Amino acid sequence: MDFVSGLVVFILLWWWVFLMSLPFGIKTPDEVESGHATSAPERPMLRRKVTISTAIALVLFSIVYWIIEKGLISLSQL
Repeated sequence: MDFVSGLVVFILLWWWVFLMSLPFGIKTPDEVESGHATSAPERPMLRRKVTISTAIALVLFSIVYWIIEKGLISLSQL
């Protein structure tokens, strides 16, 4: 796998994991201020979710990289 392909795979994995992590730990406020959406989270914890998503994406990327480099799955087999 060349650098660009690896980068694309990592970015796709990262976004997939990040978007899946967004609903975890969300609590809506008891009293909604004027002009705010009722579903807006009180504390979204985005920095924590970015860090965790990066760690999980690195693990998943290493697994995908290993599978591709070992030749277990290739485009010619598909």
